[in-house]
Amino acid sequence: MPWIRVDLSAGRTEEQKQKTAEAITNALVDFCNCTPESVSIVFNDVTADNWSFSGKLLSQTNKT
Repeated sequence: MPWIRVDLSAGRTEEQKQKTAEAITNALVDFCNCTPESVSIVFNDVTADNWSFSGKLLSQTNKT
């Protein structure tokens, strides 16, 4: 039973997440011999003040 967590910068639409869920599920069915019903996906929207790259928060990267 695959359990997938997808962390994304906040702001994706429900439609984008739906299409992503379908694509991930289809890939697991095709490549891992899973059933669609066994695939669980959680989308975690992360705000820019809770995500960091290279020691800087994303919320700070566009500030000078």
